[in-house]
Amino acid sequence: MSFFDSIRTVFAKYADFRGTARRSEFWWWILFTALVDAGLNAVPLWRFSMLEGAFSSGPSLSAVWMIIVLLPTLAVTVRRLTDAGSLWGHVFWALLPLAGLIVLAILCAQPSRTSPQRAASAAESPRVYDAER
Repeated sequence: MSFFDSIRTVFAKYADFRGTARRSEFWWWILFTALVDAGLNAVPLWRFSMLEGAFSSGPSLSAVWMIIVLLPTLAVTVRRLTDAGSLWGHVFWALLPLAGLIVLAILCAQPSRTSPQRAASAAESPRVYDAER
C-alpha cells in the first residue's frame, strides 16, 4: 500500500474498528500524522495582545490536529493489532508515558498473523476476549 493510499484508507475507515490493517497502512499513517504535526509546530500562530500592544507567538495548531486524527489513529491501531494477532485492548498501553508507546510500537510492528477465516470473523464483530488464549 502506498503512502497516499493508506491515508485515503484510514480516512475512509476513520471509525471502523473491525477488520485488519496491514503494517504499511499503519506505519504510513503514523508517518503522515507525525509530518503534519511537525509542520504545524513549525508555524506559530501570531496573536495581538491589546494589553501589551504587541504581537506575540502563541500555541500552534498541533493540538487541533491531534484531536482531529485521534479517532482515525485509534481505529487503525485497533485494526493493526487485530491483524498482528493481538487483542484490541493492547491499545491501552498508549496511556503509559514512554514504555507504553514502545510496547505498542513493538506489537504493531509484528507481522500479520491473521488467517483469512479469522480476518472475516474480525470484520463481523470486534473481539473483546479470545477464550483460546
